[in-house]
Amino acid sequence: MLKICDRKFIGCDQLIFINAHEKSDAKIDFFNSDGSTSGACGNGTRCVADLLSKENGKKNISLVTSEGELKSDIIGDNLVETGIGFGKTNWNEIPLAKNVNTKNLQIEILDNDNKSHIGGTAISVGNPHIIFFVSDLEKFNIEKIGPTIENHELFPERCNVTIGQVINEKLIKVKVWERGAGLTKACGTAACATAFAGLIHNISSNQVDIEFKTGNLTISIDQDNFIKMKGPVSDIKKIDIKL
Repeated sequence: MLKICDRKFIGCDQLIFINAHEKSDAKIDFFNSDGSTSGACGNGTRCVADLLSKENGKKNISLVTSEGELKSDIIGDNLVETGIGFGKTNWNEIPLAKNVNTKNLQIEILDNDNKSHIGGTAISVGNPHIIFFVSDLEKFNIEKIGPTIENHELFPERCNVTIGQVINEKLIKVKVWERGAGLTKACGTAACATAFAGLIHNISSNQVDIEFKTGNLTISIDQDNFIKMKGPVSDIKKIDIKL
């Protein structure tokens, strides 16, 4: 698994196993590049939905994960929208090690000038996330901050770390350190968690673009707080691996 994910080859952040399932199009299992398991992978789910759609011709794909069923719609050429589920903010559902205010964990991070920023919002969208909203994203080094916060004592299962800057109510720029994978160019569940955090803090709308350096994901949240993620997918290369 570690050899397959190694970026010296094509590599990947997550390795996904697709298996037959009686009541859905497939059952999928996610593994991070360090070999650990993950309950959710938003971009991975969209990619699998697109792959299966090209094989079976269906425009609506149902996938079962360890966290439940995820439904995806093929809404255009290489464009997929997936329902991720409901954001969870109860401390024991994320989970956290103790009962604290999940909207403000009061965790300190330092910018490049060693100035302190205290905050952090904890959310689960099938996996645990912490989101820091800052005024200037470029002043924060996610590669330095990420490993420490990922392994913070409040998160017994570790966490994904996002630093975000709200540009306006429709756009948030982010940097993400992914649990079990490290620095990542994009993370679908982090985008969902960031959008949900922005909504509960009343700093973004219920439909918002989350901007990574490599592109955007559009996140929409309905009145029941159900989260959907829309974005492009693309094929990189088909390879044969003997297991």
